[in-house]
Amino acid sequence: MLPALRSVSTSFFGRGAFVQSGRCVPKRLILRSYASAIKYSKDHEWVRTEADSTATVGITDFAQNQLGDIVFVDLPDVGSSIEKGATFGAVESVKAASEVYAPVSGEVVGVNKAIKDDPSIVNQSPLDKGWFIKLKLAPSAKGQLEELLDEAAYKKHCDESAKH
Repeated sequence: MLPALRSVSTSFFGRGAFVQSGRCVPKRLILRSYASAIKYSKDHEWVRTEADSTATVGITDFAQNQLGDIVFVDLPDVGSSIEKGATFGAVESVKAASEVYAPVSGEVVGVNKAIKDDPSIVNQSPLDKGWFIKLKLAPSAKGQLEELLDEAAYKKHCDESAKH
């Protein structure tokens, strides 16, 4: 679990920083730590688990780059149950439309209304502000999480995908 962070803008860091334990830390360092707590599916979704048995799900930076400018996002209703591997939403871009698959099973307890209003957020910040849904994890999710890829394995998967 990452410590609480407060976002600040500073001219020193240019793109801003977070205040962590009274120190300014560049966003790139915090986001790199944040990314290491994320698991990835081979279908290019990510999931970040929280201490309260919930998880946040979105599409990866690789996915949004492949799609191009995202113009529409379809999300499920709060209260919906989703199973690992099932379609829970869709994204449309100027290049293509693509379904979004659940990397783990659970009940939808939150949706990111901001990306419905402004889908470009997914392109700008896929691992942070561009999240899709929050889930209350199903009992089966612990085993499902273990089947997902860590950051290094996902990077290798993307490198291999790019070759084909």
